[in-house]
Amino acid sequence: MRCELQQCFTLLAFVAAVLSWTSVVAAEIGAAEIDAAAVRTAMSAQGRLPDDLARDSRSKPAAVIPLLHIVPGAKVVDIFGSGGYYSELLAGAVGAGGEVWLHNNDGFEAWGINGLRDRFDKRDPGNINRHTRSGINLNLGEETMDAAIIVMALHDIYVIPKRYNGEEYVPVGRPANARYFLEQIYDALKPGSRFVVVEHAGDPMMQGEEVFDLHRMVEAKARSEVEGVGFRLVESSDALRNPKDDRSMIVFDSDIKGQTDRFVLSFEKSPN
Repeated sequence: MRCELQQCFTLLAFVAAVLSWTSVVAAEIGAAEIDAAAVRTAMSAQGRLPDDLARDSRSKPAAVIPLLHIVPGAKVVDIFGSGGYYSELLAGAVGAGGEVWLHNNDGFEAWGINGLRDRFDKRDPGNINRHTRSGINLNLGEETMDAAIIVMALHDIYVIPKRYNGEEYVPVGRPANARYFLEQIYDALKPGSRFVVVEHAGDPMMQGEEVFDLHRMVEAKARSEVEGVGFRLVESSDALRNPKDDRSMIVFDSDIKGQTDRFVLSFEKSPN
């Protein structure tokens, strides 16, 4: 009799677990896309970092994140997310049932180290998986992601490494293999998923190397490169445009830092 009761309780626990999982999945399937209002809710979360709050007005995430067309429970990768500003907002938006991969290499992690310490030390930024790999190796697998975003970092793939010799900056290496980098993103996304690019706008009248030395990128170049691996441009936003930026200064110049003219492009992987 005791054995039968134990089996009954075990069966009931199993059924309850299945029903709970089913309800979560059903809720996620029927969930509305994460729109500007949902992003603003994530932005209003208690305990956000002061630096993040200060950045909100210039990054306008409520205009950017909806271009990913994701729902609660989604799995998203924030490529070269550095200190994790977008990662935490995305984690808040996708909820406990979702997951955000904060991807960095050693350079981007070092660049954002203070933000990373503030974000992860003695606080919970949400369901974020810190994913640091070497160089431009993403190691995201195939069709694992519901969306991907790269913010003001795509241009770095094209920058020619240089060193000052006392008189001028001279090349000391070659730019990274951009096609390999972008193909990894394409392969990691599920069919129909979005890839959003936010980038400092470059002057199309300048030569490519000149533009990349300013840590900018010409919009047409970005579109051509991303579409070259199979993506299709389906949406864009002018929310981060600044006509007062003449695109002649390096983005770190104090006169323009945080106020650059930026384009926002949303690409789609073929739905099959």
